[in-house]
Amino acid sequence: MDNATRSERSRNAALEAAIAIIARDGPGRLTLDAIARESGLSKGGVMHQFRTKEAVLKALLDRQMAHFEEFSNDYHAKVGATSVNPELATQLATVREAASAPNSAALALVAAMVENPELMSLPREREMKRVEAIKAEAADPDLALLRWAAARGLLLSGLFGMSPLSKAEHDRLFARLLDDKQWTGLEQPADPRSAKSGAAKAATPRKRS
Repeated sequence: MDNATRSERSRNAALEAAIAIIARDGPGRLTLDAIARESGLSKGGVMHQFRTKEAVLKALLDRQMAHFEEFSNDYHAKVGATSVNPELATQLATVREAASAPNSAALALVAAMVENPELMSLPREREMKRVEAIKAEAADPDLALLRWAAARGLLLSGLFGMSPLSKAEHDRLFARLLDDKQWTGLEQPADPRSAKSGAAKAATPRKRS
């Protein structure tokens, strides 16, 4: 085994150990010593990969973001030509994927936020861009955002163990959120007042000079 492969295996072992510790003991118990014990690596081996606990959390965050970014790109490529709202459909499907993933993996994101809120700036910026894309394509931006927010609520309530819903109910609700036909009858113009104002102006004859 060459050095690069050995190093990559050690890095992955350390990250998997970190997720196990976070899921079992909480982010406050995550230390480099704990990672070494959990992974079977030496303390020096762990520090060769990550000099600090914050570096571990950032790596966990980056790995989760990369995973869901890849999922989003693949899903968007599938629905881009057929969906009325491909950006919304992609984000709803991505949230559903996150909700169906093991909580131990999703907890990595929570740990990063709890331990160092500044680490969340990058995912927050990406979410802002996605929200703008969702609004830009929607006939009714508010309704689209309600669907997006509902999906995230299902994810977070399940993640924190607060959801009283069964898995079947979760799956059924996500399927309904993803089904555009369930929502088209509820759509309203993006800004009814602006639309009426524009129509009134168009109907008003211009004064001749």
